Amino acid sequence: MFSKATANFVRQIDPEGSLIHVSRLNDSQKLDPMALVVKRNRIWFWQRPKYQPTDFTLSDLLQGDEVLTPGVSGAEFLSYNGTYGDQLHGKLEAEAGPASVALEGRGAVKLQSCFGKLRKEELDVKKLLRDSSGRLVDMQHVLVQQLEKRAEVLAVVKERILTTSTCTVSQTKKEDCTFQGLMGMLGSRVKVCVKDSNNIEVDSDVSLEIPSGTVIAYSILELEIKKSGHYEICLQPGKIGGFEADMVRTWSQDSLNKVDGRCYDESVPEKIPFSTLQNGSEEMDLSALAEFPQSTRRALFLKLQETLRDNVALTYLQSYLEEELYTDETLNMEKQEEELSESQRKLMSAILDYIGTGGHTENGQSGGAACMNAAHLLVSAMEELPDKTLSLLSKSRPDFLEAFDTLMCLLKEGRQPLPIQSLPVQLQDNQTFQLAEQLLSSINVTLRRDTDWLRAETEDEQGVLTSLLCLSVHGLFLLCSGQN
Repeated sequence: MFSKATANFVRQIDPEGSLIHVSRLNDSQKLDPMALVVKRNRIWFWQRPKYQPTDFTLSDLLQGDEVLTPGVSGAEFLSYNGTYGDQLHGKLEAEAGPASVALEGRGAVKLQSCFGKLRKEELDVKKLLRDSSGRLVDMQHVLVQQLEKRAEVLAVVKERILTTSTCTVSQTKKEDCTFQGLMGMLGSRVKVCVKDSNNIEVDSDVSLEIPSGTVIAYSILELEIKKSGHYEICLQPGKIGGFEADMVRTWSQDSLNKVDGRCYDESVPEKIPFSTLQNGSEEMDLSALAEFPQSTRRALFLKLQETLRDNVALTYLQSYLEEELYTDETLNMEKQEEELSESQRKLMSAILDYIGTGGHTENGQSGGAACMNAAHLLVSAMEELPDKTLSLLSKSRPDFLEAFDTLMCLLKEGRQPLPIQSLPVQLQDNQTFQLAEQLLSSINVTLRRDTDWLRAETEDEQGVLTSLLCLSVHGLFLLCSGQN
């Protein structure tokens, strides 16, 4: 909830800039000016880097006993209050002989962030350069030793935005459904409340009180560190930091920008362009998901749908799989109490039991790395989709996913307009077609249909969201194929 509120704040005031939102309330205490932050570049081209504040400052990293004292200037920034909400609606009607039923569901989520007056503090970079002139990085420092092997980037906090008084972040969820049935001359109408599968509540109203001095956003300057201990602070836009090491390629100087820079690490696959995804790639292979026994696939499908309704659980699952696959470390679930509730931990444990190295395929052999890689790819794609898209996918039936997967394959071929008769039978039904329209609309793709033809129009020029939806739907379909 806190992470979503700070992310909304950054999107509103600095959508294309260098500000990074604070995702964990506990990280606020570590984000002082000149504090060190680890930037971890990700595996797939669509993923933004992750940022992890440390317990150290630049002064701790340098040789010598002299402590650097940062020069900091501060000023009032702005006042911020924001309200964000989603309205969801679904309806199902069926009729068989004298009996008919109708099921209608509605949901609403409202997130309100009242940060009040905010203050911006900025590091005096010129003073830092003067004070640290001639100093070398201690290459034996434990933080350097751990990061040098993983080709991650160290950066210093340049500026931060923080609250000046106690403020609140609140979230309200409401869900209900209406069931109407008619059989012969007997009619009934009953209103039924649907319990939230995570919180086991009809309505939930949660409020966080944020103390004064809480950092909600910050920016960084990356460090370029040589093997000799000499270092430079990357002051120019687009200048990428990193460690000089024998086993790590140099950083690309033509990367996208400071926030979305590309990492070249021998231990992970290089990020690939969108065109490769459209044409297919071994690195983008999800077929291993279909090799699980059907009972395992069904259980995993249902658990993943449950995860799609919980951003925190989905992000944690992605992080766990990434750590498991591409680093020598593994996230400890017992240390995540401040992020995960008991129900979330149980959900994660169940999912990891299915897709872990202990999973077995239909022929009884271990699925191993192939299954883990496919699961990581699927979860990574879903994590980047908009909340509305995730909500719709969390409620999609297997038969709809099969039909939608076919539609996406037809659209990817680029032969438009499509004859209506070429669509799967399910999508020739108006109500099912409307579900497909809603799902595509959530990623800014519009379907235009007339009597005989169908065409798709999109605002996503690079097609990244479209590709992520393709991956997500195809992966979910592989898990639920063969189910009723």
